[in-house]
Amino acid sequence: MAMPTIAKDMGLDTNGRSIAETKDVKAALELGPLVRAGVDDGTMRARFEHMIRNAQREICAAVEEEDGGGKFRTDTWERNGGGGGISCVMQDGKVWEKAGVAVSVVYGNMPVSALKTANPDIVLPEGLPQGSMVPFFAAGISSVMHPRNPMCPTMHFNYRYFETSPTDVLPGQWWFGGGTDITPAYLVPEDLKHFHGTYKKVCDKYDPTYYAKFKADCDEYFLIKHRGERRGMGGIFFENQNTRPVDEHLAFSTDCAASVVEAYLPIIKKHKEDSFTEEEKRWQLLRRGRYVEFNLVYDRGTIFGLQTGGRVESILMSMPLHAGWSYDVIPKEGSKEADFMDAARNPREWA
Repeated sequence: MAMPTIAKDMGLDTNGRSIAETKDVKAALELGPLVRAGVDDGTMRARFEHMIRNAQREICAAVEEEDGGGKFRTDTWERNGGGGGISCVMQDGKVWEKAGVAVSVVYGNMPVSALKTANPDIVLPEGLPQGSMVPFFAAGISSVMHPRNPMCPTMHFNYRYFETSPTDVLPGQWWFGGGTDITPAYLVPEDLKHFHGTYKKVCDKYDPTYYAKFKADCDEYFLIKHRGERRGMGGIFFENQNTRPVDEHLAFSTDCAASVVEAYLPIIKKHKEDSFTEEEKRWQLLRRGRYVEFNLVYDRGTIFGLQTGGRVESILMSMPLHAGWSYDVIPKEGSKEADFMDAARNPREWA
């Protein structure tokens, strides 16, 4: 599932209020834990939070260094009822027009009906009393980065962990989900081979079938159905991971999050100084428009969050600073833009 925070993904009203704002990212990211006071540090809840907090700190530091000018604005917020989050957003950097890395750790009670949004594969018993609630815990990290240069791709990732406590009508459940995907405006095969190859290597470490499955699931999820094209060039996407030992699932998500910098920043470094034309910039803005279309029309987390009063700034952190909708653009046959459209309509194998 795309988008910035688990609270938003669930459509829960975070009642998010900023309790701190600072340009000192290191200080903000070293705040105390967000999990419920007294939670054993050895629980999966605490371990996953440590993982995503570390990933946020390391990725923000690497992106600031690569940008060479932009700094992340950092907001921390609390959720009435339990938990909170840290949103780090860079805007108008030298390399990135907009980049965000958000963490949320929330808990409390949620409608049983909302479990279907959290996990479409979940099977609910028939005859549940209307308004039934279930205790839950959800933690996640999510990011979207939109560069200035049309030769530099946009990148998105999201990794999350979810638990429900047992009730009279439902057993307790847990699962992991997430993924990382890339959205260029122009195809550079060696870049896509590097990006996909990085994640294939991570997948192969755990299961040789993972990459092919998660790559296909990513291509399916990011389909803009009304246009018959994908948002970008995919990556990996997985949901409902709970069939193996919990430590193995945590290790896989940890390795995936830790591979973001390796998979993405070398591509940015390679292309951030590339020259480009006004026509290429217009094409990038058109593809950014497709990004917005997918997120507002199809993305489960965005839709549910907006419909149910989620924290708007966290929901829309993923939106690009600029986008375009030129009328009836049909790329010239044989052009770079036409090649991109063919790959968006017919997913290719890159690793």
